[in-house]
Amino acid sequence: MNTAKKEHLLSLGTYSLEDLRDLVEGRPTLSLSSEVAEKIQAGADYVQRKAMEDVYIYGVNTGFGSLCETRVLPSEVELLQYNHVVSHACGVGPVVSEEISRLTLLIKLLTFRSGHTGVSVTTVQRLLDLWNHGLIPAIPKKGTVGASGDLAPLAHLALPLLGQGQVFHDGALISGEEALGKLGYGPLRLKAKEGLALTNGVQYINAYAAEALATFGDLVAAGEVIAALSLQAYSASETFYQSLYHSTSRHRERHQVARNIQRLVEGSNHFRLPSCNNSKQDPYSFRCIPQVHGAIRQAYDFGYRVIEDEVNGVSDNPLFFPEEDRVLFGGNLHGESTAMALDFMAIAASELSSISERRTYLLLSGTRGLPDFLVGKPGVNSGFMITQYTSAALVNQNKVLASPACVDTISTCQLQEDHVSMGGTSAYKLQEILENCEYVLGIELVNAVQASELNEELELSPVTARIREEFRRHIEPLGKDRAMSEDLERARDFVREHRREWRRWLDDPSAKKVLKGD
Repeated sequence: MNTAKKEHLLSLGTYSLEDLRDLVEGRPTLSLSSEVAEKIQAGADYVQRKAMEDVYIYGVNTGFGSLCETRVLPSEVELLQYNHVVSHACGVGPVVSEEISRLTLLIKLLTFRSGHTGVSVTTVQRLLDLWNHGLIPAIPKKGTVGASGDLAPLAHLALPLLGQGQVFHDGALISGEEALGKLGYGPLRLKAKEGLALTNGVQYINAYAAEALATFGDLVAAGEVIAALSLQAYSASETFYQSLYHSTSRHRERHQVARNIQRLVEGSNHFRLPSCNNSKQDPYSFRCIPQVHGAIRQAYDFGYRVIEDEVNGVSDNPLFFPEEDRVLFGGNLHGESTAMALDFMAIAASELSSISERRTYLLLSGTRGLPDFLVGKPGVNSGFMITQYTSAALVNQNKVLASPACVDTISTCQLQEDHVSMGGTSAYKLQEILENCEYVLGIELVNAVQASELNEELELSPVTARIREEFRRHIEPLGKDRAMSEDLERARDFVREHRREWRRWLDDPSAKKVLKGD
């Protein structure tokens, strides 16, 4: 799907997470395909007809949650929908990034495509107008339990339609009232089911998951690139990444990691050095790179499949099927799949940082011909000693944060909603783990580069030699002690700047470039 154009037609097709990333970054003008517009309007018309019947239809002519058997008069339907949105806007804390808000809005638009939610074309078009004019609703970070939908965050997403809340505009926050003024609109009058359709579903935690997957996928690749540099600096053996060895395993991700390592170190003499272990029994943080990094890739692949299915489905309740004349009630508002995927990825990302820290420790250990703490005259100089402390502190935090949130539940709404996913907590934890992981990988990189230069007989592979050369344009070698904090920030920035191109290089066996300008 080509999403690089300045205009994009929302269709009924499947959107990959890369498509969503491109749309959020490219910010094209969005509009509905005729097929999507017809389905949305057919669903809305059906809801309006059903609203006139003398039957209970949750969220159309009844209250919400445990008030599901409390009937609402036809004259109160619009007030019901308005009150639903404003009463549910209970988010607290700082607003999330504009990118998360934009991604949440985009995924909400995707869930409307089928027409099963009952929202009208008019309401969807107002959301499109916000997107197209750079007026992105601002969402306070905390307040969702990830079931019954992300009620509080999505209510804040909807508030600007009513002339309330806040929106991002040109990098600043303005009021929802001012945003409508820029569009020449008054507050929207919501019809039956529309308030509920706007707040129901788990598009908020799905947005966090989609963003995390983009970052996590890049960091998985960065971890392998940096590990390849470390294993050469450490004079590791060559047997553990051989394809013949991995022919005994059915884990395709292990094969992939082994192939990546082989490509990255091709042309190096690291395994011929006198400092190489004679029995080729390297510590596990080197010898088991394919197994550990392979398992991390498996967790990533699982998360990707789950979240891609989530964002292309319909997350709402009830759902309307005009062609079958059916209104069905269920639990498509529950975020358990997303929460579990987020928690699983948190465990995997924590492990990525954990094995990276172990390699850093070994590079500083004064073995394999390397000086203690990678500095001349250790004792007077502490060298890189404390960089490992920082890495250890971040990894410890990651291990604590990796404890799953989805195993907990706190009942809400008078026990009507007696099991919730707590996917919001899962999302926030993963975001922090990934931020820590960037630093940990940067710390390994700064140590691996220094170690590779001190390993005097080492000939780096051409690929990693170019990476080292580029890295040295940002951070000088350490000859004597200096404050290291700025170096570590620059190392993290280097990882952040290059992780995506490293991923592309690893994903494309025919690629020649591993750095910009190669």
